[in-house]
Amino acid sequence: MEEFWNSRYKERKFAYGKAPNQFFKDTIDNYNLQGSILLPAEGEGRNAVYAAQKGFNVAAFDISVEGKNKAEALASLNNTKISYNVGELHHFNFKHNSFDVIALIYAHFPKGRLQLHRQLAELVKPNGYIILEGFSKEHLLYREKHPSVGGLQTQIYYLQKKKYNIRLRILKLYV
Repeated sequence: MEEFWNSRYKERKFAYGKAPNQFFKDTIDNYNLQGSILLPAEGEGRNAVYAAQKGFNVAAFDISVEGKNKAEALASLNNTKISYNVGELHHFNFKHNSFDVIALIYAHFPKGRLQLHRQLAELVKPNGYIILEGFSKEHLLYREKHPSVGGLQTQIYYLQKKKYNIRLRILKLYV
């Protein structure tokens, strides 16, 4: 997986652009969120940089060294600071209840997704937020008809917000 993302992010052009994901931006702006934010699978850093510009204390990680390089360059270009590490969640020593917000924006986790999401939910402070944007179940049917499109290849599930005492905002995409 690292090879795929390193190859994609090694290109001069930003794969998803330099502007933040629209859903992420709208959520940050409309809910007037602030504090600390964790961005797993952050790629080239466009959302991390936007969060830093809005005053967040930003921690981000991805499996791609090339993604980190572009994220740090983008942060420098925008006169912002982000803490960006390379690796997977289990490589880091984040404390429980340590983030006000966690944002998963089309975060691709090939294995152990349910366990990983549970671990991430435990990092959110009580009454914190998880911002989640991903593919809907209907995307699987669309992908069967159009194999060249990206996205998940297996079923997805939903976090149960009551168990974790968080606010979960989900946008379902129908393509």
